[in-house]
Amino acid sequence: VGPRGTGKTSTARIFAKALNAEGGPSVTPDDNSATAKSIMGGNCMDVIEIDGASNNSVDQVRDLREDCQYAPSQCKFKIYIIDEVHMLTAAAFNALLKTLEEPPAHVKFIFATTEAAKLLPTIVSRCQRFEFRPIPDALISSRLGEIAIAEKIAVAPEALAAISRLANGGMRDAQSILDQMISFCGENISESDVMDVYGLASTATVQALANALACADYPAIVRTADELSDDGRDLFRVISDLAATARVALQDAIRKTSVAAGEAGG
Repeated sequence: VGPRGTGKTSTARIFAKALNAEGGPSVTPDDNSATAKSIMGGNCMDVIEIDGASNNSVDQVRDLREDCQYAPSQCKFKIYIIDEVHMLTAAAFNALLKTLEEPPAHVKFIFATTEAAKLLPTIVSRCQRFEFRPIPDALISSRLGEIAIAEKIAVAPEALAAISRLANGGMRDAQSILDQMISFCGENISESDVMDVYGLASTATVQALANALACADYPAIVRTADELSDDGRDLFRVISDLAATARVALQDAIRKTSVAAGEAGG
């Protein structure tokens, strides 16, 4: 369970690789084995990935239920990874429920969803739940920097930070934005390029606006807002960035207060 682009399906493949490791299950599977490569490449006959959005009918689930009865052909377990599982209809869930209650010993199900609230309680009660959180901006920036180096693309650190903010914690979205920026700008990408393409306000501008709000400097607030509007910036995104800035400032203030209280108590 978690936001899109946070690694749910990738983790499901890694889990499938660990379950079907040679001599396993093992927490340290051999990544160079033929089985591991086929699972991570999406080519393993016994690890079946299903899109819940387009395979959500009762008949399709019944076919899956029938297929479960057959033993795996290559691996120890036959593993079904159902993405966007919340898209299954209630009738399809009910058709799958019997198999979930008494699954064959060689079958494992891994469900991935962005909207866990839409799953039936009878399904959730038979699952272990793992929560995925948005990926921190610093980690996204670091990964994008590695990709840029590998692709021989010069990307300013400020540009990477801007792309990370845009991605809202999703690595897949961040990589898509980077691809778009490469298409627009070529081998050199600056912060201003990202600002112009996506209508973002710079970090310095958002910080200046936050300071003006904190100081109740109304002329500065109006002047900055007018400049952002005249430059064609996405004002909704500016408000989101402003809220994030305020959140970080509050967290820093709470941390400093806790440290001070601890020192005073000591």
